[in-house]
Amino acid sequence: FIDNVFLNPCSSFTLLKSVPQPRYLEEMSQRVIGGEVASPNSWPWQVSLQFVSDGSYYLTCGGTLIRANWVLTAAHCVDTSRTWRVLLGEHDLFSNSGREQELDVSQVFIHSNWNSDSLDSGYDIALLKLSSSATLNSYVQLGSLPPSGQILPNNNLCYITGWGLTSTGGSISAQLKQAYLPLVDYKTCSSSGWWGSTVKNTMVCGGGGAESGCNGDSGGPLNCLYNGKYYVHGIASFVSSWGCNYPQKPTVFTRVSAYIDWINSVCTHYTHICDIYERKVIGNSIFSRVAVEFIMLSLQHIIVALWLHVMFNHLFCFPDH
Repeated sequence: FIDNVFLNPCSSFTLLKSVPQPRYLEEMSQRVIGGEVASPNSWPWQVSLQFVSDGSYYLTCGGTLIRANWVLTAAHCVDTSRTWRVLLGEHDLFSNSGREQELDVSQVFIHSNWNSDSLDSGYDIALLKLSSSATLNSYVQLGSLPPSGQILPNNNLCYITGWGLTSTGGSISAQLKQAYLPLVDYKTCSSSGWWGSTVKNTMVCGGGGAESGCNGDSGGPLNCLYNGKYYVHGIASFVSSWGCNYPQKPTVFTRVSAYIDWINSVCTHYTHICDIYERKVIGNSIFSRVAVEFIMLSLQHIIVALWLHVMFNHLFCFPDH
């Protein structure tokens, strides 16, 4: 029923009003609402994804640092051609603490099955390769990914993090916020009273009840506690068009554990290619240096030989009288 709303733009106004449609988080005015300001750098894998326009950078999405030179985010955040950068170690958008690291994005890898015209099909996942590696320290660390295929139980403790409005129609939070967002299992979230068939088993839901927080920046992490440690189980994807935290319409995330093989494949394959390229470049430069040194040494030997030849002729070879 909901799928027909997406596929049939000529549906009646009454139908459109009666069915909540999914909307990307970056299209909604609400972001992390009802949460609290996080302790500075308490989520050290949190990334601020920004794009450049007229010489200035603007926050557009969140992300997760998963390797020193790789960032995990949502496909819909980066499916347009722009110049991107990431800020690591960030807490206050309008204040520089000296802990921040600015790194350019050199390549964007979007899942091949991603379709921007069919949000509820899934595959809202992308990887960003950074131009250089981040320096890991107390303020910048790697997010831990769950084992492939892992499913957490209903009401598992999770937090969403991001920068956004402090209230509906309010002002932007300069500081990173966090909000408690208990996990909603697939059986519940995909039931008719909730999201129904819009939610796939490659997604995970969070919130949807009176006690939950609200959605965070698109592409940002859903941090879930498991065995005493936080793992990034979700990538913020979409919410209901009826509003943030609408009852039984929780925030929907891309389930990270469904894409572990894809993540490893992309990171390993393209890192390997880059490593080979760098080794070739380094190898060629070494070869060139050795060749130059050999030529210079040969020239030195030739010069010395010519000099000895001239001196020998001068000292021992006398002209006839």
